Amino acid sequence: MSQRIEALSPDEMALVEKQRSWVRDHFDVGARHQYQTVEGKLRLLDTIIRSGWVEATETWKLQSLGITFGDAPCEKMELRWVAVEDEYGRDPALCDERTALIVFPMTTISKRVERGETVNVRGLFDQACQSIIDLRSKFHGE
Repeated sequence: MSQRIEALSPDEMALVEKQRSWVRDHFDVGARHQYQTVEGKLRLLDTIIRSGWVEATETWKLQSLGITFGDAPCEKMELRWVAVEDEYGRDPALCDERTALIVFPMTTISKRVERGETVNVRGLFDQACQSIIDLRSKFHGE
């Protein structure tokens, strides 16, 4: 089966927003505006992970961290959320319309936590952004 890429359905958008809200709600009400920045998202993710607030067995929470992680390069690199369906199922992903690159950030953090690895949120973010920059450069022959 080939990949089918389309807009997130209303139910998928609601689930992604629920996951995003779970992460955002770690901020006190008066500080939630910090979630609106890339730096705020990355600092919050780092705090949640370093503080051990999510166990390796809490898949939904770990994938919620992945949604927020995906929001950061989405914002910085002008990507958009889409749904990708293939033989393995249907998942939210990021699409770079300039290169047709598809990225699956929802499991970026969960895979590492489940393997017991130390997660360097800033490092992962910088690496993801640089990879997109490199691919854009190759794609456009710049």
